[in-house]
Amino acid sequence: MTAAAKSIYYFGIYLIVLGVTLTVSPNFLLTTFRIAETSEIWIRVLGAVVFNLGLYYMLMAPSNHTLFLTLSIYTRGLILLWFVVFVAIGWAPVQLILFGLVDGAGALWTMNSLRKK
Repeated sequence: MTAAAKSIYYFGIYLIVLGVTLTVSPNFLLTTFRIAETSEIWIRVLGAVVFNLGLYYMLMAPSNHTLFLTLSIYTRGLILLWFVVFVAIGWAPVQLILFGLVDGAGALWTMNSLRKK
């Protein structure tokens, strides 16, 4: 795997762990980041979606598919942007930006790795 593909693979692992945590024990994660607990199903639904995205990342990484690698840079950057907007308009606590920063950092890692290719 190229360095860019490895960045995608490791990000996929992060997404799988995050997805499992959101599905199985969402309030553990929420309270760890001082976000209000919830009993709504939507946090678990999000966990299932995040888990599945993690599978895409891990399974696509070995192919070194340049289009997928490039698209992931944009979509992960957009996640950071969305989370900043959600916080700015008062829909989410500021801690949400921490999760967006992980996406942004992963996008930068992939982008820098692609440039060195």
